[in-house]
Amino acid sequence: MKKIALIIIIFFSLICSNYAKDFKGAELRTNSAYTYGRFEVRYKSAQKDGVLASFFTYYDGGGTENWNELDIEIMGRYNNDVQFNAITPGQTNHVRHQNVNFNPSVDFHNYAIEWTPQYVAWFIDGSEVYRQTGSHIATITRAQKIMMNIWNPTSVGWAGVWNQNVVPAFAYYDFVKYYAYTPNAGNYGTNNNFTYIWGDEFNSFDANRWSKATHTFDGNNCDFIPGNIVYKDGCMILCLTDATNLGYVDKLAPAPMWARYENNNVYIRFNEDLDPVSSTNNSNYIMSGVTVNSIELMEDNKTVKINVSNFNTSVTNNIIMMNIKDAAVPANNMSAKALTIANSNPLTFPVKINVGGNSILGYLADTEFKYNTEYGYSEGTAASTSSGVQIAGTDEDEIYRAERYYITKYDVRVPNGKYNLKLMFCENYFTAAGSRVFDIFVQNQLAKNNLDIFGEVGFRTAYNFTLENIDVTDGLLKIHFCAEVSETLLNGIVIEQVSTGVEDKSNSSLNYGFNLLQNYPNPFNGSTKIPVKINDSSDLKLKIYNVLGEEKYSKLYTNLSVGTHELIWNGTDNSGMTLSSGLYIYEVSDNHISNCKKMIYLK
Repeated sequence: MKKIALIIIIFFSLICSNYAKDFKGAELRTNSAYTYGRFEVRYKSAQKDGVLASFFTYYDGGGTENWNELDIEIMGRYNNDVQFNAITPGQTNHVRHQNVNFNPSVDFHNYAIEWTPQYVAWFIDGSEVYRQTGSHIATITRAQKIMMNIWNPTSVGWAGVWNQNVVPAFAYYDFVKYYAYTPNAGNYGTNNNFTYIWGDEFNSFDANRWSKATHTFDGNNCDFIPGNIVYKDGCMILCLTDATNLGYVDKLAPAPMWARYENNNVYIRFNEDLDPVSSTNNSNYIMSGVTVNSIELMEDNKTVKINVSNFNTSVTNNIIMMNIKDAAVPANNMSAKALTIANSNPLTFPVKINVGGNSILGYLADTEFKYNTEYGYSEGTAASTSSGVQIAGTDEDEIYRAERYYITKYDVRVPNGKYNLKLMFCENYFTAAGSRVFDIFVQNQLAKNNLDIFGEVGFRTAYNFTLENIDVTDGLLKIHFCAEVSETLLNGIVIEQVSTGVEDKSNSSLNYGFNLLQNYPNPFNGSTKIPVKINDSSDLKLKIYNVLGEEKYSKLYTNLSVGTHELIWNGTDNSGMTLSSGLYIYEVSDNHISNCKKMIYLK
């Protein structure tokens, strides 16, 4: 009997250990399932490496042979990418990375999925951005529940490197709406083929409509728990936390993740949003022998940019940080921390990279893009064709034999200026046109639409795509690959420098006396603070506009002294009337320029 009891105890201990993970996430799902329709959400993701915040539909009847799932997944490792996926029987993925010209973690945006028997389409802020019509669409027929979750995948290649210091992480959901598919009888969506059925503004939890998940699964580093679903200020907030500090609370002080020196600037990345005042206070940073000229909190609210002089790259440089607060309420204050500053190692032009391969023929070896590398890929799998295989149209066969497929991005650090870019491709796998089709974005602009390598030149033949006079104004040449059919591919890169010295206009406000920072809290209810760093004493005017561009509020601030000032707005117009909830734009101007940013007001 004792042996049986011991076996039972061990058995249940093993079960519990599988569901006692160190981190806790959250998932909300509808009680009902839906077949076809338009599924809409408005949410703001969490920009943290190793974290995923999603909106999707899913058939939970079990079995990979029955798999039906339609995804919108925003990976915290990226600041300009939204991932779409249709997963069909056999758990077969049909992935599209969508380049966007905004940071999904900074503001709320509207996303939607239209699912019909003929197509699945994805929308951002009311516009269709991608559609699938392949034969796999006919296999997506099972009723699916609407779901949202936040979690930390085990797959480093997909989600990025997980660091436990990034918790807590929060994703904010403003509303969800469901429209039934009613062809020829609707009043909404594509061709008015959809009819509104219900919506939830997330003012409180509706148990008749939703359930809170209490499970986990392989590939997930957290357990889903009900306590990490919080309703506050008109939002449903999904929380990813450690096992102790649960829910929508932040009791942990900010922590620096890395520091890098580049082009007279020291960049420090923190694990969470920072208080703009303490994070830009010169006295909170110490670098021996280095002169600090200015400090800026960048758009992501996590990266501090310190412009410096007298930085000696021939020695090891450390930076000490202290008294820096996060954006939590109440704020958490960081004790003294020290980091070694990674030095840049500027590339020599022309830059040649053997993507997916080793250093050969004057080409650099492929590498992953990190804070301490000068170039590299994000996502993808390296592969190569046998060395004896001949590649037509080139005498650099070795470069076209190596490849990285399923690649999402390739970034290269370069001085500001103009560049010519050659992207090198070879189809070594598919033997028919239309089997692999993808788009290429360069500097967030569509550069090549629907590239079909086999359709262009055939099998095992070199194909080069070139762009000239590409402007780089932020020190980074950015290449983004977005699949249309099957997976993306890249074999090689060649970058030639055309000119240098292009003015970096992103910091032009500093030249004219002030730097506008992001308001906080954001979203807000009641009042918000708009930090402005004044470099020269001046008069400033604050204006508030709605999304239609209508001016709702203005105020003149005179004789502001040098330093950081916080302009207050309480959500009213010039007559004192309270405005409605929504997206607003705040503009600050002096006699030379005006700068503006977005904010969310929640009544």
